[in-house]
Amino acid sequence: MTGAPFGRNVIESIIPHRDPFLFLDEVLELEPGVRVVARTEVRGDEWFFRGHFPGRPIMPGVIMVEAMAQAGAVAVLSEEANRGKLALFAGIDSVRFKRLVSPGDELVLVCALEQARGPIGRGKATATVGGKLAVRGTLTFAAQ
Repeated sequence: MTGAPFGRNVIESIIPHRDPFLFLDEVLELEPGVRVVARTEVRGDEWFFRGHFPGRPIMPGVIMVEAMAQAGAVAVLSEEANRGKLALFAGIDSVRFKRLVSPGDELVLVCALEQARGPIGRGKATATVGGKLAVRGTLTFAAQ
């Protein structure tokens, strides 16, 4: 499957995540098993902003990491051999947060898969806002 760009309907046919825990709005580029570029609009009405933080809404870092992982899951699970499987976290390494993400921002997520051995793989992921790095890290996954 390389018919990017595509929206939530196709994303939901690839990964099992659903609202309120689906953090991708669109896949812009896709090379199955290699690389993905996706985006999400940070609207401000998301459930996590009620408590993070009242009066100064900031997207939680763990949600940004989850969004990067969901993008990576699209790259992994769009491969024919992995269709219908789950991509689960097996590790999160070298994550660094570089800027705040707030309502009104568009988060662009890139995940480039580096290696895969059987069901275990690793990918380098970034999230940017307006071309500026918000978070980066290495994600390890297990496809089951």
